[in-house]
Amino acid sequence: MTTRSYFAAGLIACIAALGFAYLLQYAGGLDPCPLCIFQRVAVAAAGLVCLVGLAHGAGSTGHRTYALLATVCALAGAAIAARHVWLLHLPADQVPACGPGLNYLVQVMPWRDVMATVLRGDASCATVKGAFAGISLPGWSLIYFLLLSIGGLAGAFGLGATARHEP
Repeated sequence: MTTRSYFAAGLIACIAALGFAYLLQYAGGLDPCPLCIFQRVAVAAAGLVCLVGLAHGAGSTGHRTYALLATVCALAGAAIAARHVWLLHLPADQVPACGPGLNYLVQVMPWRDVMATVLRGDASCATVKGAFAGISLPGWSLIYFLLLSIGGLAGAFGLGATARHEP
């Protein structure tokens, strides 16, 4: 597999995931909670890295670097999704109370405090808003991020050593 085709596949996977998320939001009426939005940011970041890797068409070292950066983005998304899944499984009396919306937080707090508040989660993140095959949407997100991470690691350590540069 060439460097460009590898990153094209990663970019397509990210575009598909974001497209599905927006389809669920706008056609399905499932409004995302703050943790869902942060997971979208992680997908977009991984997609952006793949886009740069695709455009650059770097050799072996560059391929490995971009693949590792995409993996870091995917692992960050996996951590957020895992936190989300954990919140879904908390007993009702242990779920954090609802806090202000993300738009309000961004307007009144420094970015670091917004991140800490959102990652703590609240009751809006502890409600199952959708599921498929018995797995919640955050559960599917976690599976997606883990697969994306495996693909990134395979690209960095498997493909990266033999990646061919296309002119």
